[in-house]
Amino acid sequence: MEQMTSSHQRQDHKPQARRTVRLVGLIVVVAAFAGAFLLGLRLGAAQWPLPNWLPGSTSPQPSVNTANPSGSVLYYRDPDGKPIYAAEPRQANGRPFIAVRASAELSFDEKPTSAGVSGNGTTVVGGNKKLLYYRNPMGLPDTSPSPKKDSMGMDYIPVYEGDDDSGTTVTISPGKLQRTGVRSQTATKRVVVQPVRVPGTVQLDERRVTIVATRSDAFIDKVENVTTGDRVRKGQPLLQFYSPEVNAAAAQLITNPGIEGARRRLKNLNVQDETIAEMERTRKVPLSIQWLAPRDGLVLERNAIEGMKAAAGDVLFRIADVSVMWVLADVPEYDLGAIKLGQAVNVRVRSLPGRTFSGGINLIYPQVNKETRTTRVRIELPNPEGLLLPDMYADVEIATGSAKPVVAVPDGAVIDTGTRQVVILDKGDGRFEPREVKIGKRGGGYTEVLSGVAEADQVVVSANFLIDAESNLRAALQGMSDATPASREKMP
Repeated sequence: MEQMTSSHQRQDHKPQARRTVRLVGLIVVVAAFAGAFLLGLRLGAAQWPLPNWLPGSTSPQPSVNTANPSGSVLYYRDPDGKPIYAAEPRQANGRPFIAVRASAELSFDEKPTSAGVSGNGTTVVGGNKKLLYYRNPMGLPDTSPSPKKDSMGMDYIPVYEGDDDSGTTVTISPGKLQRTGVRSQTATKRVVVQPVRVPGTVQLDERRVTIVATRSDAFIDKVENVTTGDRVRKGQPLLQFYSPEVNAAAAQLITNPGIEGARRRLKNLNVQDETIAEMERTRKVPLSIQWLAPRDGLVLERNAIEGMKAAAGDVLFRIADVSVMWVLADVPEYDLGAIKLGQAVNVRVRSLPGRTFSGGINLIYPQVNKETRTTRVRIELPNPEGLLLPDMYADVEIATGSAKPVVAVPDGAVIDTGTRQVVILDKGDGRFEPREVKIGKRGGGYTEVLSGVAEADQVVVSANFLIDAESNLRAALQGMSDATPASREKMP
């Protein structure tokens, strides 16, 4: 009986023991988390190391300018430049951490990693470049042998040996080049053409218009089936007429063969050679004289009517050869200096969209219209299809400039101040040099360079105004950069 009671008591103590073990385990876990948290706070207050396995641990660390710092202390950094920082003062290898104040300049640009002093007391950067002096950041003629700030709190800019031999060369780091968007292109030889666009009208070639008219009174016996707008061929019959004066001259030719006077009289009466030859062959005087088309062309006017009496000089037909047409264009006076004989011209007529006719200038009229201040030019265009018609409106584009290739740069590469023109040369390795140039014609997005830039030179085509402003600042200090080191030390 006692044995059974003891066994029952042991069974009742097992759940209680398990609860006790669980409670103790929970207390241990909470204590471990609390200890880790306190340890993290302690470590965070002491230092913030960057493990090598973290991404970006090889990126450049910020450099702090500690020249004349002011303001409250933000944090403390390792004296050896290691990526270790602390919120409170501490030491590393017996050396105190450096305080970083609110006014200190924070920069992620690459800077020289080591500096020393040579035997003559000149600062040497990176072991091979000498720090000459510090110049005013606003371009004022003020230099300093040691780091300092100007009245606005801006740091003076260090000038190293060989960085600016000419006083105008600008050196820009790769990071700044990418941020400012500097782009360069090669100066090449090309044809620079500046089109002059003016309105014009299509006209007949005055030398290709023929009028059919008698030189004596005549009666029109017959008119062929030819109307205004028809195209005729040379030798095609147009009309037949009777003229007493022509018939009298023809009778004299037949009765007195070989007399040159009779033949000359018929020629003076505008009788055609073919008709005179037919009279001499047949030895007959025709009742009606046939008139043939004097040339190929378009019938512009028909005034001949059967049975009418035509007085001497009356226009019976007007025929024009339209295989070649003129375009008369009015060029403004300020563009006249660029217009030359023989220049290529493209003509587009409004009634034929998509079609372009090519020709050249064959005459510049020697007169300026005093009302419109324009000068008329004449362009000769071939018209084999007969699409160009008289009095059509036309848009004329004259390609001014020489057909010979010249050294040219993009328009964006030229900085024009009104008194001078400047191009920024890209000399490589982040070095840029402003170069004053003389420019010629512009056209097609390019500018001709007469002097200052050679073929294959690299020129800056974007962000060049920023580089030019920087070079102007450095040019103001050119006299300072040529001074001796002893004189620089005397400068304030």
